[in-house]
Amino acid sequence: MDHCHTSNLISLEQALKKLLNLTATSPITTETINLTESAGRITATEIISPINVPAFDNSAMDGYAIRLADLNGNPILPMAGKALAGMPFQGEWPAGSCIRIMTGAPIPAGTDAVVMQEQTEVTETGIRFTYPVKPGQNIRTIGEDISQNTVVLPKGIRLSTAQLPLIASLGIATVDVVRKLKVALFSTGDELQAIGEPLQAGQIYDTNRFAIRLMLEKLGCEIVDLGVIRDDPDALRQAFIEADKHADLVISSGGVSVGEADYTKQILDEVGKISFWKLAIKPGKPFAFGQLEHAWFCGLPGNPVSAVLTFYQLVQPLIAHLSGFTAWQPPMRLKARTTTPLKKSPGRLDFQRGMASLNEQGELEVQTTGHQGSHIFSSYSQGNCFIVLERERGHVAAGETVQIEFFNPLLKNQ
Repeated sequence: MDHCHTSNLISLEQALKKLLNLTATSPITTETINLTESAGRITATEIISPINVPAFDNSAMDGYAIRLADLNGNPILPMAGKALAGMPFQGEWPAGSCIRIMTGAPIPAGTDAVVMQEQTEVTETGIRFTYPVKPGQNIRTIGEDISQNTVVLPKGIRLSTAQLPLIASLGIATVDVVRKLKVALFSTGDELQAIGEPLQAGQIYDTNRFAIRLMLEKLGCEIVDLGVIRDDPDALRQAFIEADKHADLVISSGGVSVGEADYTKQILDEVGKISFWKLAIKPGKPFAFGQLEHAWFCGLPGNPVSAVLTFYQLVQPLIAHLSGFTAWQPPMRLKARTTTPLKKSPGRLDFQRGMASLNEQGELEVQTTGHQGSHIFSSYSQGNCFIVLERERGHVAAGETVQIEFFNPLLKNQ
């Protein structure tokens, strides 16, 4: 049974805590770039507004600017002029008159309110005001949206469509961002063949490196792809030395198990230091984390499902941490009723792939995507969540309550 061999394994929570604590003092380098090139980057400093927004009192409606004193006893006021967006009213404003004003136009001095044109009538002698007027109505005041010198955005957030136009509206042309994390990536194994090349006897395609690269791109990393390293200690040692020279983080796939040709752990003991190895999770037990001379290191399992799962659960928060992305949030776990039985042996925290949805009563339900082998990569494309089964839990019958984690954008089907 699986639980007979798991007493020396580290839990996911322990692994993540240790990983983040060890990297807590890693330096974060910043740079200043043009706002137009900053999509997807992490803010290195707070964004402070240099101006008031709006920069002046302006009209929220097409209508008429009035002084309440002029309106008393005079339901009809002649029009003294116009105020347009970009063309404010000029000159003296005669008593007993109103000013035609358009949306966004500066409010003439002395204005008490703007009356929308739908609440007026145009007559031969002037403008009739047909509704009661409240002081200050339809006037956008200076700094109402954003006050000068206030913090608009905190540091440590990812800039996207929701933030960039806001920064642009403040006239800010450059922003301080965290330098992109440089990640060196390679796969290990004589059995791996490049995608698109014909398979020879005993070969498989190198899908792990492709999948990991896609996730690194989504996370905004600068990638150094070192390709496939064959099962040769000297070649693997040289790959680690080269990767350490050029990257902040080194990620390998394969070679961290206990097979005769799995040299990664052996080489790491020579050129670096392993902090922990082997996790009490399924899939993904053979995951290694440590440090080279200059870079941190993550060794992912060779099985495709395991490699993606460990990247998702451990490398993703590590990259957020090293990138200064303080707004990153871990996956939220929700309760759902399973509509299918789930096979599980006690001993390891199990992340099975599932499809969750709401039933007719608005209750969250989940079903398995099918066979959960660590080579069944299609389970990711078929599912939309992980079914998270506790370490000591056994088989789950249909109708029982389980915890689920919906995929975040790193895995979400879109």
